[in-house]
Amino acid sequence: MMPYPEIMIRPMREELTRLGIEETRTPEEVDRAINQPGTVMVVVNSVCGCAAGKARPAVAMALQHSVKPDRVITVFAGADIEATARARSYFTGYQPSSPQIAILKDGQLVYMMERREIESSDAPNIARQLIAAFDRFCASAN
Repeated sequence: MMPYPEIMIRPMREELTRLGIEETRTPEEVDRAINQPGTVMVVVNSVCGCAAGKARPAVAMALQHSVKPDRVITVFAGADIEATARARSYFTGYQPSSPQIAILKDGQLVYMMERREIESSDAPNIARQLIAAFDRFCASAN
């Protein structure tokens, strides 16, 4: 598989990195981020329209919430081929899709939003679903 040209996807990458989301472009970077204690949200970014009009805007909205994952990382399907494959290796029980949004806690998958759920919704509703997942899986036990 040939990766997308960087010049074409740079604006799509920057839409998430401007939010403070860490790009993980190698399998080792993915492993380091996921295997830290706490929660991490993994955004599998994509060139598709549902990533542009739904997933990325929803992630931006959800990250305004007071409760958030400890870390948020992104891989780019079709560009960061090996990093995306490594991220998906943690998504046991789910087929690869892009976009795709997962939450892992202490390295274990606790939440998944697949492309089919993103395609069939709008950004505000997706953000509400992510916020509910943040409240459920990322809130401290204090």
